[in-house]
Amino acid sequence: MKPILLSPPHMGSEELRFVHEAFTTNWIAPVGPNVDAFEAEFCQTVGSAHAVAVSSGTAALHLALRLIGVAPEDEVFCSTLTFVATANPITYMVAKPVFIDSDRTSWNMDPELLSTALKQRDRSGKLPKAVILVHLYGQSADIDPILEICDRYDIPLIEDAAEALGATYKGRTPGTFGRMGIYSFNGNKIITTSGGGMLVSAEPTLMEKARFLATQARDPAPHYQHSEVGYNYRLSNVLAGIGRGQLQVLSERVAARRHNFETYYQALGTLPGLKFMPEAAFGKATRWLTCLTVDPEQFGCDREQIRLALADHHIESRPVWKPLHLQPVFAEAECMGGAVAEHLFQRGLCLPSGSSLTDEDLQRVIQVIQDVYHQKGRS
Repeated sequence: MKPILLSPPHMGSEELRFVHEAFTTNWIAPVGPNVDAFEAEFCQTVGSAHAVAVSSGTAALHLALRLIGVAPEDEVFCSTLTFVATANPITYMVAKPVFIDSDRTSWNMDPELLSTALKQRDRSGKLPKAVILVHLYGQSADIDPILEICDRYDIPLIEDAAEALGATYKGRTPGTFGRMGIYSFNGNKIITTSGGGMLVSAEPTLMEKARFLATQARDPAPHYQHSEVGYNYRLSNVLAGIGRGQLQVLSERVAARRHNFETYYQALGTLPGLKFMPEAAFGKATRWLTCLTVDPEQFGCDREQIRLALADHHIESRPVWKPLHLQPVFAEAECMGGAVAEHLFQRGLCLPSGSSLTDEDLQRVIQVIQDVYHQKGRS
């Protein structure tokens, strides 16, 4: 029985052509024609003025924090329900993350809670240096009120759209509203470059500085001269070629993942105790991962029992992100709220969602969950 993975890479027909061009022209090292073209094509796709292709989404976040001047002991507000890579760059800057709970509408940062937290910080005279807003599992957060709150206090908004390429918020692309946005092309993302990321902004000066810092901050001189500390963060021309091919099929990948969700929803949505991640009215989600919550009293068993049953059938599933305020590495960090994210973690499960899944694959997943319900839920 072949394994069914959570979100494997899905290659198309054009990636190899761009990679072959990189080999035949000997543009193997970072920078090159594919990198330039990938940045331009990505800007056109998401509606951004400027983009810098880098080695990972984490690198893009690190650059964003450096560019806005985050300093040691500064506070940076951050979504708590997310992967650790969202907050790690805060610690690279020797700054302090402060985590913000989710709302139930989108599972993303709660705008009202953010507003309350900033009011408190304003009264104490210690506003955060930035807010990092995550767009989770392919769904946009409610950006307008969050952006309005940040603008009110003159705090830069950085959007972590690593999981949300292809989604929309009121017709626009998440990641293009704040001062800077980041995307990831890790192997499990909706499109991949194997490893890679993108930093976008409407501000050309910021992007020029980002490109400079990402290329070891080399000064314009015939010899190697450096007046600032930089990073080896530029994307390979070979990997950018993969990205160009992947970008051409983005809409198809979104459609496939939404099809996965609809198939799961139609088959499982009426089972007692199962609730799928809602799609907020303000946008269109990619359903990068199909996520649901399990009420053990209604369903008859908990999330973990379903996960283990799937694993017994060589099907990979995963709990939703463990909130960052519960992670040992951030045990000392402050969190505003937390109950919603904790509830989602305790009950949430991510089902196989790859765009290459067949209907047969989907039915295998569905059958296991139905069997668990009938065997354990009614025992």
